[in-house]
Amino acid sequence: MPSGSYEFLFPHLHEIGPALTAIHPLLLLSRDLVLLHGGNSSPFLSLLPEPGAPRWSMWSAWSPCSVSCMEGSQLRHQRCLGQGGLCSGEGQPGSLRWELQACQDKDCCPEAGGWSAWGPWSSCSVTCAQGLRSRQRACDQPIPKCGGSCPGRETETEPCDTEVPCPTHGVWAAWGPWGPCSASCLGGPQAPVQHRMRTCSSPAPSVQPPGRPCSGQAYEKQGCEGLPPCPVDGGWGPWGSTSPCSVTCGLGRIRQQRLCSQPPPQHGGAACAGDATQDGLCDTGKPCPVDGHWGPWEPWEPCARLPNFQIACENVPGQQQRFRKCEGRLHQGQRCPGHFQESRHCYNIHRCLLDGYWTAWGPWSLCQPPCGPSPTRSRHRHCTAKLPAYSPTVTTVEGQGEKNVTFWGSPRPRCSELQGQKEKVEEKRPCLHPPPCKDPLLART
Repeated sequence: MPSGSYEFLFPHLHEIGPALTAIHPLLLLSRDLVLLHGGNSSPFLSLLPEPGAPRWSMWSAWSPCSVSCMEGSQLRHQRCLGQGGLCSGEGQPGSLRWELQACQDKDCCPEAGGWSAWGPWSSCSVTCAQGLRSRQRACDQPIPKCGGSCPGRETETEPCDTEVPCPTHGVWAAWGPWGPCSASCLGGPQAPVQHRMRTCSSPAPSVQPPGRPCSGQAYEKQGCEGLPPCPVDGGWGPWGSTSPCSVTCGLGRIRQQRLCSQPPPQHGGAACAGDATQDGLCDTGKPCPVDGHWGPWEPWEPCARLPNFQIACENVPGQQQRFRKCEGRLHQGQRCPGHFQESRHCYNIHRCLLDGYWTAWGPWSLCQPPCGPSPTRSRHRHCTAKLPAYSPTVTTVEGQGEKNVTFWGSPRPRCSELQGQKEKVEEKRPCLHPPPCKDPLLART
């Protein structure tokens, strides 16, 4: 029926919706159909009646029979629909009335049967080695009734051993690889061939009972294809002329070359053995110039002020110099660049008695002895002189700016006694768990 047909049949469907919902809360309205569900009964589908006096709905379908075999019972029901009165039979709107009838799906209930004794075992399924055998029983003691059955299996199997070994028939193993060609190059007195073989071993035929041997050939051969021509080894040609000396002074190098061309190697032949070049020494008879290089700076001379002015331990700047030598210059080589002398301004604090302070602990030394018994490590604090608060710069000539002044010499610092020492304090500790000294090359063997 097309959408809207029920609206045509029941024009007041939407007007009575709220009243029907008030009658029963599970009454669901839609545009076309109404689904009714009462109590625990099965839902059914019914068309709404026209407005008016209450009346009973159509009967629902019969419920399933209460038992699956023999005689049982089943129900069906109607619902009182409408408002403003009673359904026939004094039914209130929304109430149900029921009908009960006898029912029988089957006229008997299944009864299980009983198994007979097991029959004898059948013959083994094979005539050699191991197979299976079986036995059966019948479901007839008693015979099941009304669709009943016997619990368990009708047939059972078990392994059986004929205690007779089966013959093993031979099967060829895979062909082995082709062997080497009888010659490595073409052009010999006989055409090169190669062979391969296979064995009757996958499996081999049994001896007792005797199995069939493999059929066919155990060996086959084929001609070799694609072999190269036979190789030709190379041979050296004569040495060429000697090259000019590589330098214009002192000792140099001369070279001669030869070619692997008599004959050249062909078709994979061996290259010529030995070197393609040979070198020799050449003497030009002329020594090469050697440029000079600076040697290390010599120590600074004592800080002094001319003429013989006493400035030691005084706030009076002096000067000092140091020198270096240009070494290794030969045969008119280049002279050393730069100056062989440098000077600086200084304060002479050599052997001066100055207030001192104890330095912080220095780093720990290495463990000594490294491979001997009971190695120890040590660290030190030193009594270090406090440098005087002299001016760090000095003006020498007006208009040339200031020059830095450096302290020179080894003063004698004075520190308060520390752990009974005045110059240096030492602390020692053992080195724990030293590993043995082993040559790693010997340890690998």
